Amino acid sequence: MATETAALAETGTQAEAGEAISIEGLTRRYGERDALAGVATRLGRRQTLAVLGRNGAGKTTLLRVLATLLLPHGGRVRVLGLELPREAQALRPRIGMLGHDTLLYRDLTARENLDFYARLYDVPDREARIARLLEATGMARRAEEPVRNLSRGMAQRVAVCRAVLHRPELLLLDEPYAHLDPEASALVEPLIGQAAGATRVLVSHDVERALAESDRVLGLRDGRAIVDAPAAEVPSEAIRAIYGEIS
Repeated sequence: MATETAALAETGTQAEAGEAISIEGLTRRYGERDALAGVATRLGRRQTLAVLGRNGAGKTTLLRVLATLLLPHGGRVRVLGLELPREAQALRPRIGMLGHDTLLYRDLTARENLDFYARLYDVPDREARIARLLEATGMARRAEEPVRNLSRGMAQRVAVCRAVLHRPELLLLDEPYAHLDPEASALVEPLIGQAAGATRVLVSHDVERALAESDRVLGLRDGRAIVDAPAAEVPSEAIRAIYGEIS
């Protein structure tokens, strides 16, 4: 019996070690309202989790908890093997986040912004890394202009550079292709798409694209998970339920 128990414990440890994200009973409140209520899911390393739901379903709140920007009010959250919020400081350098805010300083140039973040993350080859990213996103020719002079789409491309600059293990992506035309989307795809090789949590209103790019789907409705399944096994009825078409 002792041998069997030890074997089971070892198997459990190995399974958890292979997980990039493990969430159990996650709760987050804003005042009296539950933004997240008992959410649970798991994701393997180098996989993509698509988070779907209507506006106000809790998608961005979930990303912000994973990014250590919000404290959970209940439940258990482990990211890249680290417990949140206790080990948040150790986790932050391993995450790249691309959200609605570009997190760029408007009075600095694109290159100066990236240099600032490269120093912050102690990127060893920062000048070469910045140059490669600017070239890859088609922003090298506008790199010396203040961000305030750039269009929203161009600023988004610089924000993509910022998010991947330090080669993060986990990418948290909230509508990453917003403000990008098809040409710009194609430029950033190798940096934040499946081929990038990082574990990804992808929030998107483009359901078809999200399903095609993901390994697992978490569907939220009013802060509760109503779908948590492999992407290939999510039926159309479940998608309709996520968006309130089925009660």
